[in-house]
Amino acid sequence: MASGGEVPLPSFYRPEHAASFGYRPDAAALLREAASWREQHGIAPASGDALHTRLLLIDVQKDFCFPEGALFVGGRSGRGALEDNRRMAEFIHRNLSRLTSITATLDTHHPFQIFFPSFWIDRDGAPLPAHRTVTVDDLDAGRARPDPALASWLSGGDAQWLLAQARHYCETLEREGRYTLYLWPPHCLLGSEGHALVGVLQEARLFHAYARRAQNRLTSKGEHPLSENYSVIRPEVLTRHDGGILGTRDTDLLDELLSVDRLIIAGQAASHCVRSTVDDLLEGIRARDPALARRVYLLTDCMSSVAVPDGQGGFVSDFTEETEAALSRYAEAGMQLVRAQTPLEGWPGFEG
Repeated sequence: MASGGEVPLPSFYRPEHAASFGYRPDAAALLREAASWREQHGIAPASGDALHTRLLLIDVQKDFCFPEGALFVGGRSGRGALEDNRRMAEFIHRNLSRLTSITATLDTHHPFQIFFPSFWIDRDGAPLPAHRTVTVDDLDAGRARPDPALASWLSGGDAQWLLAQARHYCETLEREGRYTLYLWPPHCLLGSEGHALVGVLQEARLFHAYARRAQNRLTSKGEHPLSENYSVIRPEVLTRHDGGILGTRDTDLLDELLSVDRLIIAGQAASHCVRSTVDDLLEGIRARDPALARRVYLLTDCMSSVAVPDGQGGFVSDFTEETEAALSRYAEAGMQLVRAQTPLEGWPGFEG
């Protein structure tokens, strides 16, 4: 009987699937496997858990997690997300009877958004390249501007309004110090294969759902054309230049995440969507009760930083140091930095 302890890895699990872009689990087979697994290991319904332990998987999507993806998060090692996939899947399977629920976020995009090169042109009308920043100085000097052709559906045909909004957006980012606007290659486009969850993690969350009778949810973010949405809690900029509202905080989700007894966080990328989400969680915690930070566990070996190779042994962009600084801040605030391969009994303050 499991009685809340670790269980073995199921026989259908194959670690090599963690590196397979094309792997797709068989949901019907998982449902059958879950029924026998429950009986074999005495796995009870999640609704009976005395303490609610939620796993938050941030953007574990194919475009981020494989070299074949549009924006592979390889970290400095070049294999970051591939190794994270395996450790994350095995963590879920081993701790099946201890995880009450799993929430997975989906970065969700469309062809023209403010953080894509397709949104921008230079002074000669040519598209801007990916992996560069756009600053207020770039707009003021004419080195970058929104494509005026997009104004027909973004701002009622008013290209000047769109330019003013883009400047306000960059200015707000720079003033608040969260990020400088960075142009990413097209990724996680709705309808593309890259938008889907990694197969081995879809398998793990489905098996958990069936075994524990838990309705594990998905939540999407990032569809607004005029704002980034690294965090699942809020867009990067909430206001328009004319005083209107550009976006709002998801206070319902924040309340939900802060109401559980233990919140475990993993996913991609540590330097961006994980970091931004944890920053917003920490802001919410400090506004309510700083002691809540001790309930948050960050799986540091199940997340990697963006590090874009330059093909010559270096990197076009490398955000590893930003991640390390953020993790230090989180630890100082009381959050727990843990590893997936450490038994839960060895985690600080993790009881039951």
